[in-house]
Amino acid sequence: METLHPWHLDFSKPPEPALELRSAPVVSLVLPCFNEQEVLPETTRRLVVLLDRLKAEGRAAPGSAIYYVDDGSSDCTWRLIGEYAAAFPTVCGIKLSRNRGHQNALLCGLLTAPGEVLVSLDADLQDDLDAIPRMLDDYRAGSEIVYAVRRCRAVDSFFKRCSAEGYYRLLALLGVQVQFNHADFRLMSRRAVETLRDYEETHLFLRGLVPQLGYRTSVVEFDRASRFAGESKYPLRKMLALAWEGVTSFTASPLRLITGAGVLVSLGSLLLTAWALGIRLFTHEAVPGWASGVIPMYLLGGVQLLSLGIIGEYLAKVYESTKKRPRFHVEVVCGNSFRKDTP
Repeated sequence: METLHPWHLDFSKPPEPALELRSAPVVSLVLPCFNEQEVLPETTRRLVVLLDRLKAEGRAAPGSAIYYVDDGSSDCTWRLIGEYAAAFPTVCGIKLSRNRGHQNALLCGLLTAPGEVLVSLDADLQDDLDAIPRMLDDYRAGSEIVYAVRRCRAVDSFFKRCSAEGYYRLLALLGVQVQFNHADFRLMSRRAVETLRDYEETHLFLRGLVPQLGYRTSVVEFDRASRFAGESKYPLRKMLALAWEGVTSFTASPLRLITGAGVLVSLGSLLLTAWALGIRLFTHEAVPGWASGVIPMYLLGGVQLLSLGIIGEYLAKVYESTKKRPRFHVEVVCGNSFRKDTP
């Protein structure tokens, strides 16, 4: 038998610890809701079946539950949540005092719901529920955050697909760390959620905030389905607002672009001056006062207005952050997990 000497051993890499799977966690499914009365019955039915299956397979522990966050709905959403909470022991509800927006409602659910693992998803059934067991497997293998990433955007229109993918590339170009083609369908461990609690962001963009936490992450791909019922609560106006939040909340690149634009405008003005002098000295086609007045006026005026707008946006964020107003208020909760007599 060959004898191994110390010089035969490879000390270039530390030995990898033996991988030990975590035990089945208590899972909380967090779903922000805004006027979702049309889809809520089917969503509840599927999620209740999913939780029962996860428990039977040993992927989720007893005590796992569904947490709907009513973001100030004006229809029968909260009434339905209350009925389901009374009918199913695994359904709970959190009602905000008023509409605070999707990101704040989602944060409220994450910070309010108990559980060792929290999975955030939309209530419209576009997120593939079959991806959740795979996300839990990654958690049990050691991941603290698991991103559910769209494999393709076949259900999106050409405009939405191109604009969304272009936006993710723009964020990466500006230095914002985001997961490509990932929205808010993700798994977070209790450790990651408690770390997220320390971030007191006034303008929330969780897609950019969660990667700031660090910790071990993994990716699970899924195919996004069409909306089961109802209408999208994110029209173009809200999508553009969320996109702008993502840019201005995580990078100062627009301010630096203003400096670059100032340099370019200065160089352009010098070139324009040289061109105007050339026309005046060597030709007879010069129009008195046109080149020196009209072009610089429109050019500089547009750049100044754009620059003031961008600076004003950042100043507004500073102003709103200094007020330190609460991001949401919980009006009422319902469900077994919030009852004092529940262990």
